[in-house]
Amino acid sequence: MAELDERLRLDIQRSGYYPDLVSDALDTALAGEPLLSYLVHHEATFDRDELHRHVTVLALTPTRLIVGHTDEHGVDEAHPTPYASASTEAVRLERVDSVVVTRVVGNPAAHEPGNQAAEVVLTIGWGAVSRIDLEPASCGDPACEADHGYTGTASNDDLSLRVSQVADGLDAVGQALAFAAALSQATATRLR
Repeated sequence: MAELDERLRLDIQRSGYYPDLVSDALDTALAGEPLLSYLVHHEATFDRDELHRHVTVLALTPTRLIVGHTDEHGVDEAHPTPYASASTEAVRLERVDSVVVTRVVGNPAAHEPGNQAAEVVLTIGWGAVSRIDLEPASCGDPACEADHGYTGTASNDDLSLRVSQVADGLDAVGQALAFAAALSQATATRLR
């Protein structure tokens, strides 16, 4: 476990994004529980001529999924200098009800088992955030003007994270898949 903890610290350091703050927040959430798997994802986005950075750290323990987010903020009315906020959420594994892994591969006809994906989207649901997509229902008759109410879908997607070879590197895609596999196994074990 100590080796995994050290690799996590190095990956947080390598992200270059307020590593001491990110590590501090994660230490509080882990509360001494052993680390089984993790994923560090640094994302930079541009809004006009401003750079916004964000880091997400997912950590898996024997009993919980830890979700950490750290964001930076510019000067505002309450803060005369730029600042950062780091938040963590500890989710009991029995609460995790969906782990969706979407793999994107180029030239799928030539794909062989074990080949690396070009990108991975990891979506995890535990019931904190639900989305409902509604649309008017119809009966199939194009001339019908009756009100058939609405139809739609409800989805549970508390966290969605995209990792790609182009933006994050080959190792990051592999780490995302390894974390998804560990989380899937941990949640399946909890259901037995």
